[in-house]
Amino acid sequence: MSNRWIPNALTALNLVAGLSSMLILQTGRVGLSALFVVFGMIIDGLDGRVARWLRAESEFGRILDSLSDIVTFGVAPAMIMYHVELRHLGLVGDLVAMLFPLCGALRLARFHTQRGPADTFIGLPITAAGGIEATLALTSSAFEPAAIILSAATVLLSLLMVSSIPYPNFKRLSYPKSMFVLVPLFALLIACVLRFQIVGTDVLIFAVLGLYAAYGMVHAIRSSIGGRKHGDGDVAHGTKK
Repeated sequence: MSNRWIPNALTALNLVAGLSSMLILQTGRVGLSALFVVFGMIIDGLDGRVARWLRAESEFGRILDSLSDIVTFGVAPAMIMYHVELRHLGLVGDLVAMLFPLCGALRLARFHTQRGPADTFIGLPITAAGGIEATLALTSSAFEPAAIILSAATVLLSLLMVSSIPYPNFKRLSYPKSMFVLVPLFALLIACVLRFQIVGTDVLIFAVLGLYAAYGMVHAIRSSIGGRKHGDGDVAHGTKK
């Protein structure tokens, strides 16, 4: 019997998490709805690894993964943000809410048609964008005016998904042996932070994913500035000749 059903079952569980998130949202439990998106992120990080470990990768699994991703990390986070803030902006809020999963779908379509280095994503992955969107909605009370700021953040995340900014693919990176010591220590630190309620879980997840999104933007800006300086140097060198 083929073992391909195991990673495909995990992928299907990711889809169930997204559907559950939207159903729970209808009851007004926004925090629990966002938690199911985060749960989907964990499952999404496992299915590919399990498929590679079992040597059970397939085109069917890749397509199912993308279909699940657009629901769990595209539609569900957009609905959460819409429920919390975007609905107060009328037509503009409607359009912003639709833009997020639309850009997510374009990001996934590009992922399947444009092959690049295995250790790099082109554009912010929809998984990270969806996690940021869902947890950002839970921090709306920290912003004023929240509707304007969070709608702008949603547009930014949407554009980052369809951008050409490179992001590291942690699923494919090789790690030094020291990581086996550092990871448990880091996990212990996170557990202490949550146990003593230094920050909330939603803020912690948002901070980690937000830093990942910001990394790509900073890296792109630095590369652009470096390339411009290099070009100016070439021009100056050619002038001296």
